Amino acid sequence: MIDLFVLHLNSTCYTGIIGYEFHYVYYESGSFYKKHIDQFKNNDSRQYTMIFYLNENWELKDGGELCIHHAEKLQNISPQNGKSVFFKSSEVLHEVLTTNKERFSITGWFKIN
Repeated sequence: MIDLFVLHLNSTCYTGIIGYEFHYVYYESGSFYKKHIDQFKNNDSRQYTMIFYLNENWELKDGGELCIHHAEKLQNISPQNGKSVFFKSSEVLHEVLTTNKERFSITGWFKIN
């Protein structure tokens, strides 16, 4: 499925993606991830970020939102089961807010080299 998505990105958006990497992410209750972008300063291979959420019965009180830092406002995205997020790795400043229960996702990057 990811290979088909890469094919689609390359044929419709001319992204030049040649690979990807994904990992399973587990947050314990009380954990978070500080504000950052997903592209390293000395390595521009990560072009796009994709997150798949795996949290059944997630409620607002559970916290753990992905907080996107737009120029004019903040956007919080709840990590509800089945939801996916896709964004430009070098441009989107984001963080994971404190989670009040275990939180699971698969996070990955589409790469150009």
